[in-house]
Amino acid sequence: MSKQFAVIGHPIEQSRSPELHHAFAQKTGIDLHYSKRLAPLDGFEANIKEFFAQGGIGMNVTVPFKEQAFAQCHVLTERAKIAKAVNTLWMQDGQLHGDNTDGQGLVDAIQALNWNLDNTAILIIGAGGATRGVIYPLVQAGVKKIVIANRTLARAEQLVADLKDAVPQATLAAVSLEDLSGEFDLVINATSASLSGDALVLPETLQFKYAYEMAYGKPSSFLDQAKARGLPTSEGYGMLVGQAIESFSIWNGVKPALKDFL
Repeated sequence: MSKQFAVIGHPIEQSRSPELHHAFAQKTGIDLHYSKRLAPLDGFEANIKEFFAQGGIGMNVTVPFKEQAFAQCHVLTERAKIAKAVNTLWMQDGQLHGDNTDGQGLVDAIQALNWNLDNTAILIIGAGGATRGVIYPLVQAGVKKIVIANRTLARAEQLVADLKDAVPQATLAAVSLEDLSGEFDLVINATSASLSGDALVLPETLQFKYAYEMAYGKPSSFLDQAKARGLPTSEGYGMLVGQAIESFSIWNGVKPALKDFL
């Protein structure tokens, strides 16, 4: 019988995880079935318990359950502890394990573009869960300075306070969106501005070499502005594939090459 995997969320129809994991399975010769599970907002815990009780091997977690998944785990990886959110679950020795592969997915996607991360300065726009999840893997990849810009400055400052001890080898700082300026190697948009269609204005005083949009498949005023400057840009499909590959390798012990699926 095929190994059983699933992605759980609310909503879930939009998830591309099944097609990605089936493509990885085909490439690596692993027999698996990967399904979508729509959980009621108050039914996450019961749903994952049922899945693993029925012999499920691994589960991905998407919005809005990543923080709840974190709270359910008996054993957490370092990057999951720092992210305070889990997108990858598996059962081992009767204990629920959790990891967060989003940040490594982003790092792998950026490296697949041949954009250098070593010894760089990065600006991340947005101070939500997406940003929290990527700081540690970016620093592990060699980033030396990360500035977090947010509409509400206090939220960015709180994130810096929460994470600075986890990444002593890098400098973390917070600024408000109104005060965007300076020189960076890379700017990452981790806000939902592209999803909601809100214009994010990048001032001329902000200089950078590359632009990465975490969202994908939607118009992005952020990327439009970077393209108008003639800069290399990318949307977040590579990050989506990268985090899926990382989950797949945790569960199956084999890591497909990211470039084969971009």
